[in-house]
Amino acid sequence: MYKKKYPVIIFEGIEASGKSTNINNFSKFLKKNKYQFIKIREPGGTKFSEKLRKIMLSKSNKLDKKTDLLLILASRSENVSKIIYKNYQKKIILIDRFSDSTIAYQHYGMGLNLNIIKNLNSYIIGKFKPDLTFLCTVNNKNMNNRLKIRSNNNRYDNFKINFYNKVQKGFLKLSKNKKKYVLLDSNNSTPAENLNRIIKEFKKIAK
Repeated sequence: MYKKKYPVIIFEGIEASGKSTNINNFSKFLKKNKYQFIKIREPGGTKFSEKLRKIMLSKSNKLDKKTDLLLILASRSENVSKIIYKNYQKKIILIDRFSDSTIAYQHYGMGLNLNIIKNLNSYIIGKFKPDLTFLCTVNNKNMNNRLKIRSNNNRYDNFKINFYNKVQKGFLKLSKNKKKYVLLDSNNSTPAENLNRIIKEFKKIAK
């Protein structure tokens, strides 16, 4: 396996799947061990992208699903041109959600045309590809319990259970038979166990 000094690693998953916990714990590991890295999130990233995030996630905004898609892609376009390409192969890049989230949420969850999403995304990111993706999974019971105790719920925390089920099934379909995908079960594994798995997989691809 070809190893990179500065791989690009994505963390995916539905709400309350442990995604943020996993990426934050891994960031602490990288910092402690003095790796050079950056961490960004989607939507969000650049100052402008963070403004788009606030618009998208505000519970007061009832956005059309096509508007959602275009805002996400606008945020990604800013990140790719102003953050990702500038740091590519210079630092490890950690991204909290990326292209597969758009397919899982906007296609499998909201029913938007898959080819349109793929074509627009390809136009934005070009030949850029992540080296490893961690997919964090959660069952309905644990997701509900975790969302109930969140202090700052946003618009994406308030969809119906059926929507999240469709999105997670979409993620699992995307991950099927892909070597660069690693599943992290937040139902039966502790954050420490998942971190050990992340570090193990990271060391397989990093110099």
